[in-house]
Amino acid sequence: MNNVTSDRWLSVDEIAAYLGVKRYTIYKWIERKNMPAHKVDSLWEFRKEEIDEWVRSGRAGHSNEKRKPR
Repeated sequence: MNNVTSDRWLSVDEIAAYLGVKRYTIYKWIERKNMPAHKVDSLWEFRKEEIDEWVRSGRAGHSNEKRKPR
């Protein structure tokens, strides 16, 4: 595999598609669940390997925060 391709940064849209969630969820996870993200100028960028580790570690799981009733 090409290291340039496998080592590239992913955008919010790309990481949302990878995880199967909406953009809004990514921004909430950055703020509330310490999702590994790097701010480059005004854009958030992600390393796939860091996101995979974050998910495997369980830090992406449910938190104690209460959801708003529907």
